[in-house]
Amino acid sequence: VVGIHDAASLSDPSLRKEFAPEGWHVPTDAEWTTLGEYLIANGYNYDGTTTGNKIAKAMASTTGWNTSSTAGAVGNEQSLNNSSGFNAVPEGYRSPNISFIYGGNSTLFCSSTDYNAPGAQVDDNGNPISAWTHNLGHFVSYLDRNSSFKKGGFSVRFIKDN
Repeated sequence: VVGIHDAASLSDPSLRKEFAPEGWHVPTDAEWTTLGEYLIANGYNYDGTTTGNKIAKAMASTTGWNTSSTAGAVGNEQSLNNSSGFNAVPEGYRSPNISFIYGGNSTLFCSSTDYNAPGAQVDDNGNPISAWTHNLGHFVSYLDRNSSFKKGGFSVRFIKDN
């Protein structure tokens, strides 16, 4: 998430306006990981265990997801979702080519952390074109982590600064 910008700021990122309100920020990949670890350690896995990543139901809203017959999946028994109060709604996302994808199936949350793995694609200025995202899907029980093109459109959650 690079902030709100106009044509002049495309070549000079310092001219970009802030995206998050004052006192808040877009979470880093590490902050998303910390959230997941906290939920796991505090019994938010759908089966009550404190090991393994099975926290998607605890983060997902209780309505709007496509149904799934998989035990522990977000789309299965949706009335049991959202025990953490995170309330992620299945808005889907916009792909880089501007097509809307997966409303009802998933939601992808951006992070402020670039995807810098060896061989990762970069733009003409050498900047990574992807960032880490954290995703919920109607058919899975885990919070997923992937790299996604920054030109896509994703959901955003802010974190209050310390």
